[in-house]
Amino acid sequence: MVHAQFDSTAREALAVAAVEAKTRKNLSWQQIADVSGLSVAFTTAAVLGQHPLPEKSAKAVAELLGLDEDAAMLLQTIPTRGSIPGGIPTDPTIYRFYEMLQVYGTTLKALVHEEFGDGIISAINFKLDVKKVADPEGGERAVITLDGKYLPTKPF
Repeated sequence: MVHAQFDSTAREALAVAAVEAKTRKNLSWQQIADVSGLSVAFTTAAVLGQHPLPEKSAKAVAELLGLDEDAAMLLQTIPTRGSIPGGIPTDPTIYRFYEMLQVYGTTLKALVHEEFGDGIISAINFKLDVKKVADPEGGERAVITLDGKYLPTKPF
């Protein structure tokens, strides 16, 4: 049976315990994703409390991290999503994404609507990828792909 959380504190506490275990065991998010059988982006989001994991994945992740059966069960529950409390984010990395949306949000909206019409890009039917690539001018660049299904607005 599928169960949902309506109070984010249980998943938040689990995320803290999972990250502590990840650190203690010196694991990467990719190593955790490998045992889950899912993508690194989805697995990371799930462990951080933003998605439920399928039973098999939840049990494998809990075992790798040394978490108990209750944690494996909680990893399977549908969370109350949203990991950034109200207001402007203060973490510099998260803030830069906020800044990008402040600068380019209306541009993205205009381009999406011009290309697709009235609707949204789904964060449910969604894929995320983060890659590090060489910058031809020196250093490195981050390439972030947000791949969401377009859902048109339907008059009723």
